[in-house]
Amino acid sequence: MSEPRPSDRHDASQPDDTFEEIVGEETQRDPDLAVIEAGSRTLRTYAGSPQGEAVPARPTDPETDQALRAVEQELAGRWGETKLEPSVTRIAALMDVLGEPQRAYPSIHITGTNGKTSTARMIEALLNAFELRTGRYTSPHVQSITERISLDGSPIEPERFIETYEDIKPYVEMVDAQQPYRLSFFEVLTGMAYAAFADAPVDVAVVEVGMGGTWDATNVIDSTVAVITPISLDHTDRLGTTPAEIAGEKSGVIKQGATVILAQQPVDAAQVMLKKAVEVDATVAREGMEFGIVSREVAVGGQLLTLRGLGGAATEYTDIFLPLYGAHQARNAAVALAAVEAFFGIGAEQARSLDTDAIRKAFAAVISPGRLEVVRSSPTVVLDAAHNPAGARAAADGISEAFSFSRLIGVVGTSGDKDVRGLLEAFEPIFAEVVVTQNSTDRAMDADELAAIAVEVFGDDRVQVEPRLDDALEAAITLAEEDDEYAGAGVLVTGSVITVGEARLLLGRG
Repeated sequence: MSEPRPSDRHDASQPDDTFEEIVGEETQRDPDLAVIEAGSRTLRTYAGSPQGEAVPARPTDPETDQALRAVEQELAGRWGETKLEPSVTRIAALMDVLGEPQRAYPSIHITGTNGKTSTARMIEALLNAFELRTGRYTSPHVQSITERISLDGSPIEPERFIETYEDIKPYVEMVDAQQPYRLSFFEVLTGMAYAAFADAPVDVAVVEVGMGGTWDATNVIDSTVAVITPISLDHTDRLGTTPAEIAGEKSGVIKQGATVILAQQPVDAAQVMLKKAVEVDATVAREGMEFGIVSREVAVGGQLLTLRGLGGAATEYTDIFLPLYGAHQARNAAVALAAVEAFFGIGAEQARSLDTDAIRKAFAAVISPGRLEVVRSSPTVVLDAAHNPAGARAAADGISEAFSFSRLIGVVGTSGDKDVRGLLEAFEPIFAEVVVTQNSTDRAMDADELAAIAVEVFGDDRVQVEPRLDDALEAAITLAEEDDEYAGAGVLVTGSVITVGEARLLLGRG
């Protein structure tokens, strides 16, 4: 297995004696390597238990599994997530007949193009560290539909998912009868999430938009904190063809008097967001100005960060171990921390800091399935759900930085409505060869069609076509194991959340 590169840094000032004990145990090894190993292991001791079961398996009880499948089938009979009638009219009507459950708790609303789910998971972990009960709503799911609705860091239990659906079903049917179009798959799930959070009850909801912002079904909440992750071109047929146009749609999550946590953005997108903030008297904190990353170093199993919060130098958090790879995840961590500080009322005028040990413990326990996730060794197989050029560039940079692969084989299966050429071009410098394939959904791009584009980007001799994903995985692993010379080769499976989820199941992680 090609191991993540270790950090060259250690902190000899840690008060815990564990560090010195570990170094002492490593007397037969290179002294510098012993210190590096000890530093990583000591940082891990700060972590609590990882966030709950991130990707649950099917229910073991046959009756529960059958009931869950029945709910999934009913939901699948509605408009899918890619068919939209841009309006919040239907979801607002559903909230009305349910008694406005989304107003029973404060919320943090997250939009952007990339990084939303990872940022939501980090925000959730931080809030949990301060003993707040959380609800998290994210999309799409990697393997199980229940992943989309989480309570206290764990996907909702299948029994509760079924019960929530049955509870709101009569009201859904009532709204269906009154509207020109039935509630969509995503709208019903959103209603379920808001109802489940109210029923729990939660102290705060962390809500990721499905698409856009202004007319997204989630946008019936009045969030006190709006988070905007990096904006790039995606869903251009619905959101606009420039970052500024897309920002115009996404700025709809910024509510009157809210605090806006703004990740680094293209200039034209940032201008749109700032203008909207002025219009609604919102306070804006910008990454790289009001908050950000002070330092970042690659470490065994992740990275070591120093983050600056909203209070400037007075809110600097050191020795933050994040068990995720890539500079983009470090930026997500800075955004998440600023969002939680804003939620607690911390800012330039109130320059207090949160408890650093709680922050360390929260970040060290973060997991984000399908985001540069290692699922197999010998050879190393990594999954990443990048599905647009910006996400692909971040994944390519992250895997190049964190792993010392001698040769990397790509397995790529995309949706047909994406910028496939841009995605392949982002991966071209790091893939020695690419196996193109397709997932099992109707949205998947045909493998032969994808191969034609891949040949234009990589050349005919670097492209292999395997329409079945299981065959593609086997082919890529065989290529990685081909010669002793390439004992450090690895495999990256990417192109779609669905492709990654199906690969995860095939590789025994479901």
